[in-house]
Amino acid sequence: MTDTPSEPVASWASLSWAALFDMDGVLIANTDFHINAWLQFAQQHGFSLTKAQYVENINGRVSADAMAYVFRRPISAGELITLTEEKEAIYRELYRPHLQPTPGLMAFLKALQEQRVPAAVGTSAPESNVRFTLDGLSLRPYFNAIVDASMIQHGKPDPEIYLTAARMVGIEPTHCVVFEDALAGIEAGLRAGMAVVALATTHTREELAETGASLIVDDFTGLTVRDVYQLIARS
Repeated sequence: MTDTPSEPVASWASLSWAALFDMDGVLIANTDFHINAWLQFAQQHGFSLTKAQYVENINGRVSADAMAYVFRRPISAGELITLTEEKEAIYRELYRPHLQPTPGLMAFLKALQEQRVPAAVGTSAPESNVRFTLDGLSLRPYFNAIVDASMIQHGKPDPEIYLTAARMVGIEPTHCVVFEDALAGIEAGLRAGMAVVALATTHTREELAETGASLIVDDFTGLTVRDVYQLIARS
């Protein structure tokens, strides 16, 4: 079921709310490409890394935490910049031929825009990857605010990134819905006091059922603005 185009703007909504999106694994279903990039990067530096270790310890976290895990030591600020761009260059090269939005995303973003629902991106990715994704897919016009790794002090599962996004769009945290695929990101949204829609692009539905997410979906296909609004309205 889709939102009716002729329906009056937010005629069924009694409160202002916002949609906050993670980027990797949400706006784009690119988890496997990030995994392969991390495995290749770690191997080039003489460290072993498995897919299970990536999902548990890297996915959804800021680069400083991820690099410290791979190298098994704290990473200096200067070193972090160089290593992060090295890894992200590998990822972009792998994913560039496959860059596309998650199924149903474009229709959902257009519906949010038509209903005048503020939207923001809250991602642990560096700004170079934000440009690669948002500009590569012409998504930037759909978002009122973008929060990337350079704008926060504490990475997911700390709620700072989503609290910052809520503040930037001027909506109370309890009136925000977060779209996430990573366990750390889901925890960040919940700790921010927000409803969370979990996408099963990285974890199985069974794994996500243990997170406390309000709704679990495979992608955005068939998801309506009213469906998501109800997660807040009934809370």
